[in-house]
Amino acid sequence: MPGSGVGEGGGGASSAVTVRSLGNAPRRVHWGRPGGMGRRPPTRRASMWCNVSPATLRSLPSLAMPRPLTLLLNVAHALDHLFLLIFATAVATIALEFGFARWEDLMPYGVGAFVMFGLGSLPAGRLGDLWGRRRMMLVFYFGIGAASLAVALTRNAWQMAAALTLLGTFSAIYHPVGIPMLVQRAKSPGATIGVNGLAGNLGIAAAAIATGFLVQWIGWRAAFVVPGLVSIACGFAFMVLAPHETEPPAACARKAGVDLPAPLLARVFAVMTAAAASGGLLFNMTTNGNSQLLAERMRGVVEDPATLGTLLAVVYAVASLAQVVVGRLIDRMPLKRLYLSVALMQVPLLLLAAQAQGWWLYAALIGVMVLVFGAIPFTDAMIVRYVDDRMRSRVAGMRLTVSIGISSLAVWLLGPAVKAAGFSTLMLALAGVALLTSAIVSWLPGEAAVAEARASAARAPVGAD
Repeated sequence: MPGSGVGEGGGGASSAVTVRSLGNAPRRVHWGRPGGMGRRPPTRRASMWCNVSPATLRSLPSLAMPRPLTLLLNVAHALDHLFLLIFATAVATIALEFGFARWEDLMPYGVGAFVMFGLGSLPAGRLGDLWGRRRMMLVFYFGIGAASLAVALTRNAWQMAAALTLLGTFSAIYHPVGIPMLVQRAKSPGATIGVNGLAGNLGIAAAAIATGFLVQWIGWRAAFVVPGLVSIACGFAFMVLAPHETEPPAACARKAGVDLPAPLLARVFAVMTAAAASGGLLFNMTTNGNSQLLAERMRGVVEDPATLGTLLAVVYAVASLAQVVVGRLIDRMPLKRLYLSVALMQVPLLLLAAQAQGWWLYAALIGVMVLVFGAIPFTDAMIVRYVDDRMRSRVAGMRLTVSIGISSLAVWLLGPAVKAAGFSTLMLALAGVALLTSAIVSWLPGEAAVAEARASAARAPVGAD
């Protein structure tokens, strides 16, 4: 099939030859397994890191990414979210050591990490497509690990702000680089994104429980040192297991059948970015505020920091399963209908959480986080569905720069907002944000409109570009 880089059916002789050559490609590039070396594939189209369709991967499972490498990419997602939430989880203890009377006054010093998490996504995505995703993932593992160790060495709030900003810069690499790398060889992209989302949210759960215990037993500095060393160790493992790229994704042949007309693609990008920004506000406000929300609303019921951390970890662990379910549903259901349902269900649960206390608050919080986490796979699924792999990292980077740049304001606003108005008002405002997300998603083109646009493009003359 011309331009696709892989035979996707049709039964013709040239298609069969292409598939056979690609089928042998994994044996010609060393995947970190014995016997994996050999002569190069006959054409650049057979590059191990170039995009292959899910249909081809289902018929030729040997082309799929090896499980150890998939595991490392998922662990990287867990580490990415873990690092970003250590500060929010330990902020009360750090505030006391740095001489702050209230944790809310120290919270704004962490905003640099989340600003760079957004702004850094654009250059990270560009480098991922044009320089190579393997190289960028190595920068991620070693860079974020070293930055975490630097945070542990800080002695005042401004030093911590600088170190957290550096940590956020390296954390920006994963989403525009790691996720496109993971779905390059995914048989079921939705399910793969769902499992990857589960890994990321388990990192959030680990931040809650591990930070709580490390702060109580050793001190807050250990909460940064331990995952920093883990990340560096993962970097060495990735260096051994991940094959070198023969060419960056931007140099690969175009995959057939994914292009949309420019106006429709612009509409998808606008919806994707706006929904991710409003959804990011929900995500950042809740994940950064839940620790203090539980401490306030569970007072008199549970007050031990380690126990509260465990309860919060349970919330995140349960909510993480939602991404696996949603990921599988994305492969089977119309994306717009599913996304809209998840966004709308957030509203009543946020209204309940605004007023609830004790165990009722805990139950409402589980429901809220199930739906907040359940909404996460949709933006990555839209990129996989509508954007060719050659430029997925750049598109993801542009989307993340805008959406996270806006939603990172949540970290800066959280402390002052709670101090001025309390958690009840904050949760009511978040219910309004969830309603806004629903309105944005309703503008997403439906499956019929996308199919018709692609059919029209297919009928257009070859030179009509």
